[in-house]
Amino acid sequence: MAKAEYILSIIKSHYNNEPERFTTHALQIAAHEAKLGHSSLANDIKTIIDNAKDVKLKTKTFTTPELQGLIVENVPAVSLADMIASADIKEKIGRIISEFVQRDKLRKYDLENRRKILLSGPPGTGKTLTASIIAHELDLPLYTILMDKMVTKFMGETSAKLRQVFDLIEQKKGIYLFDEFDAIGGERSRDNDVGEMRRVLNSFLQFIERDNSDSLIIAITNNKALLDQALFRRFDDVILYHLPDRKEKLALLKNRLSRFSTKVNFAQLLPNINGLSHAEISLACLDAIKETVLNEKQQMNNQIILKAIKDRNAAYHK
Repeated sequence: MAKAEYILSIIKSHYNNEPERFTTHALQIAAHEAKLGHSSLANDIKTIIDNAKDVKLKTKTFTTPELQGLIVENVPAVSLADMIASADIKEKIGRIISEFVQRDKLRKYDLENRRKILLSGPPGTGKTLTASIIAHELDLPLYTILMDKMVTKFMGETSAKLRQVFDLIEQKKGIYLFDEFDAIGGERSRDNDVGEMRRVLNSFLQFIERDNSDSLIIAITNNKALLDQALFRRFDDVILYHLPDRKEKLALLKNRLSRFSTKVNFAQLLPNINGLSHAEISLACLDAIKETVLNEKQQMNNQIILKAIKDRNAAYHK
C-alpha cells in the first residue's frame, strides 16, 4: 500500500469513529516503516498503541442486574498479528475467525462454524489473550464469566445463574469466556465431588449442547486432564497451549526489548528462561525496561535482563 493510501485510510477510520480499524491501519504503518528500516519510528507507533490498549482494556462490570459482579465486559484492542505463539496455534485461531466471518457461506451447505472452543494449557501461555484476539478481530465485545465467583457466591443457585448466562449468550452476540472453567468442569466420578457440582456440570453440558446462538463460547482450563470427558464432544475445537519454545522465546525478547536493547545478545539469554511462560517472559522484559529507564542507562545490557529473568524465575518457580 502506498503512503498516501495509508494516510487516507487512517484519517477515514478516525472520522468514521472506527477505533479498531484505526488501530489496524496504525499497525500497518508501523510494519511498513519497520520494513524500510525505520525501527525507531515503528517502535514509537507501537508504544503509543500499547499505551492506548492499557486504557481501553480496563474492564467494566456487566450491567445485567441478575449477573452483577459475575460478568465483566472488555473491548480488546489486540490483533492476531501481535500474538507470539506456534504456527499451529495461530492457524487454529485464524480458522475460528475465518469460519465466523464466512458462516453464512457454510450454512448454505448445512455446515456450522466453530463456535464452542476449549483452550487448555499452563498459565500465562496465551489462552485469555486468544479470547481477546478473537473478540478484536471479529469486532465483538468480550464477556468474561467469572466461574469461581459464581460457584462460591451462589452455591445452590449456580445452575440457575448458568441458565441466565446462556439466555444472555442467545440474546446478545459476543465472545463469552468461561474463566476458571475447572471450577465446574471437573470429572463427575471423583470421590471428593459434591452433588451440587455434579448438577452444575450436568446443567452446563445441557446448555452448551442446546446452544444455537451466533455467539462464540470459549472455556479455558490449565489442565484438561481434570475435566470431565463428556465435555470434549460438546466443543467444536480444542486448542492446546504450551510453554514457549526457543523460537518463541527469542521472538518475545526481541519484540518486547528491541527499542531498548540494540546491543543485547538475545541468544545468550535463552538457557536462563527455561520454564517461564509467555506472560512471565513479558513481565521480565518489562522489569528490565523499568530498570533501564529509572537508572537512566543509555542502553540495556544482558546483565540487566538476566537479573530480571532470575527474579521472575525465583518468584514463580521456587
